[in-house]
Amino acid sequence: MAAPISSVPLPAAAQTAPGTETPNYTPALASLTVLFFMMGFVTVLNDILIPYLKGLFTLSYTEVGMVNFCFFGAYLLIGVPAGILVRKVGYKNGMLVGFLVAALGAFLFFPAAEGRTFPLFLGALFILASGIVTLQVAGNPYVAILGPPESASARLTLTQAFNSLATAFGPYVGTKLILSRLPDPKTMTPAQAAVLDVTPVQNLYLVVGGIMLLISIILFFVKLPRIAQESAPVGDTSRAWHHRHLLLGLLGIFTYVGAEVAIGSHIVSYLNQTEVMNLTAEIAGYWVMAYWGGAAIGRFLGTIIMRSIRPSLLLSFNAVGAIALLLISVSSTGELAMYSLLAVGLMNSIMFPVIFTLAVTGLGRHTEDASGLLSASIVGGAIIPLFFGLIADSTLGGGGVQALRWAFVLPVLCYAYIAWYGMKGYRPAAITGV
Repeated sequence: MAAPISSVPLPAAAQTAPGTETPNYTPALASLTVLFFMMGFVTVLNDILIPYLKGLFTLSYTEVGMVNFCFFGAYLLIGVPAGILVRKVGYKNGMLVGFLVAALGAFLFFPAAEGRTFPLFLGALFILASGIVTLQVAGNPYVAILGPPESASARLTLTQAFNSLATAFGPYVGTKLILSRLPDPKTMTPAQAAVLDVTPVQNLYLVVGGIMLLISIILFFVKLPRIAQESAPVGDTSRAWHHRHLLLGLLGIFTYVGAEVAIGSHIVSYLNQTEVMNLTAEIAGYWVMAYWGGAAIGRFLGTIIMRSIRPSLLLSFNAVGAIALLLISVSSTGELAMYSLLAVGLMNSIMFPVIFTLAVTGLGRHTEDASGLLSASIVGGAIIPLFFGLIADSTLGGGGVQALRWAFVLPVLCYAYIAWYGMKGYRPAAITGV
């Protein structure tokens, strides 16, 4: 049986005393939906940036995997420090810091594109990602404890749905502004790459940086409910990592993000293959919307489904569904191969919010530290796509659809672990002697 979310002790300020009016959290949750939307929009632009940079710098699958490595690698390096920062300055100030750092990273895309230097792109991505990490660390636990504890999974799933709306909308904007200017990757020559127009990339990220700054100014004047920190009982020396279900949840987030990013980052290349759909980069880029759009639909549906089905059970069901769809895709051609791969996005939908809330169940005063650790585990989005690229490059010379099909075995293994976590690994248990 799933451990009830109501077992999560809430900080005092999040609880309502008997006979008092229930706090109105709607304005705060509405503000947070904007935060999640921008996080999703910025993150999904990597899926469009990857084929663009691959053509601009004539990179291999492994080399272009450095885009995700630098972006999601920030989660490993910044996740825990961001958790400490949020604990010291509070959720709202932590979000403000996140927006400002993300804006700086977006603005740095202008000189990176002007200089046509791949390492500068990676540096700008790392700074941008550092801001997104801080936003994740502050936003996720804030949503989880901002309201009735029994609806924490559904509430986080709902706000994450707006994150997915952005990931569905982002590929359209990126494709329209960036990939539409990119020649066919299969026939693109070094001479064409040398004169490729970088202005669209510069303009897009300047707008992103400006929006980040604008949101930070608005957020500064928005009054958010303060959540008091829970103090440790006398003699309590426990730490967040003393909880087994949290440690297993870290691996759950690692594998989920890694699988989702590895698939999303190579949809354009996969649909570009003759054996699949033989689409141009521009047309394939539009289909990326379906992958992330499925996640948005699934999250909205998930908030309804979780009223009658245990989140842990739904997690396992979706993971098994993702495995089945991937196996269908790699063993078929044409439209079946395309649609089955894109449908994995629907299966991904509820995974992050459910794994997150299951992993922090019962942690109480350790919630902020746990959020930092869980955010650090998003580094899976850096590691797994890198290995995905290595498998693709080392298979049949790194070319053809078979190379990508073999690489898709890696996400299958990731989803297998997530299915197990939803069945057994989520159950709270303390680790003694650590």
